[in-house]
Amino acid sequence: MKRILILIVALSFVCILETGIIPVPANAKAKFVNIGTGSVAGAYFSMGNAIAKVVNEKRANYGITVITETRPGAVERIKSIMAGDLAFGFIRSDNLYQAAYGLAEWKGKGPQEDLRAVFSSTIASITLVAAVDAEIKNIRDLGRKRVNIGTPGSVHRQHAIDALNAIGIDYTKDLKAEEIRASASPPRLQDGRIDAFFCTVRHPSALVMQAEAGIRKVRLVTINDVEEFLKEHPYYVKSFISHEYYKGFANDSDIETFGIKDTFIASAKLPDDIVFTFTKAVFDNINSLRKLQPAFQFLTKKGMLEGLPAPIHPGAIKYYKEVGLLK
Repeated sequence: MKRILILIVALSFVCILETGIIPVPANAKAKFVNIGTGSVAGAYFSMGNAIAKVVNEKRANYGITVITETRPGAVERIKSIMAGDLAFGFIRSDNLYQAAYGLAEWKGKGPQEDLRAVFSSTIASITLVAAVDAEIKNIRDLGRKRVNIGTPGSVHRQHAIDALNAIGIDYTKDLKAEEIRASASPPRLQDGRIDAFFCTVRHPSALVMQAEAGIRKVRLVTINDVEEFLKEHPYYVKSFISHEYYKGFANDSDIETFGIKDTFIASAKLPDDIVFTFTKAVFDNINSLRKLQPAFQFLTKKGMLEGLPAPIHPGAIKYYKEVGLLK
C-alpha cells in the first residue's frame, strides 16, 4: 500500500493531464487510490476516468481521491496490482478467472491467490453477424458455412470457438472457417466471401454497424441453450443485444447470446476500509455514471455482482451486505 501512495503522489500531475481532475491539496485529509486502465483509445480508459471524475467530485463525502493510470494489457494490470503499484484495475472476467486459477498465461506463474473481485460493469457480448441470404438465424445453422472466427490469439477467435463448442460445433470440421481480422469481416460479408462472422464487442458497436454498409441484407444471429456451458465457465454470463441499436438489420426483437463482463479488481492486501469506501462511492453514484459514460447506461447494482469468477474483496462484501445485495 505504501508503494501505491508514493506512486499516486508522483502521478498527481498526470491526473490533471489525463482526466482534468485536480487532486485535493496536500494538507487535505484524503486517501489516494489509483486505477489501472487500458490504452488511451480503449474503453477502460474512458470508463476509469468516468469513475474517477464522479468519485472525486464528492471527495469531501468519501475522503478519497482517485487518479487513473494507463497500463495496457490485462497481465500488466494484474501484475501491478499484485505488486502493490496499483490499487484497482479493469480486466475482463475471463482474464480474472485465468489469473485466479493459474490458467492460460498464468500456468507458469500459478494461481494469483491474492487477486480479488470488487464489482463488474459492462458486458462484451459474443456477437454473430450473418447475411440473410445465407439462411443463418441460429448459431446451429452454421454447418458448412463460410464463417470468420478471427485471427489466432485474438479475443474474437477464442470466444467464437467457445460459443461453437457450447453447442457442439467443431470449427475445424463443421465450418469453412476463415481466420481474418475482425475489421475485415464486414466488407467480406458484403462482397460474398463469407456468410457470417463472430466478434466480441460492447453494443452498440461501430464494427457491427459496418456490416450493413452494402446491398446484402444482414442480421444478428441467436446463440442460445448454453446454460450448461455457462455453469462450467463462470466467467461468462447470458446477455441480450438490443435490436434497436441496429435499425437496418433484419432483426425485429432482441438477440439472445452470452458474453464476458468487464470486472474491477484489487489485491486482498488492499485495506478493507479503502475498498469499502470506494465501492460505496461508485454504487452511490451509479446514476451519475450512467449519464457521464454511455458504456455504463445499463448498469444495475444487482448486475454489478454478476460475472465475478474470483473471491470478492472483504471490503466490498461488507458494503454489499450492508445494503442487502449479499446475505
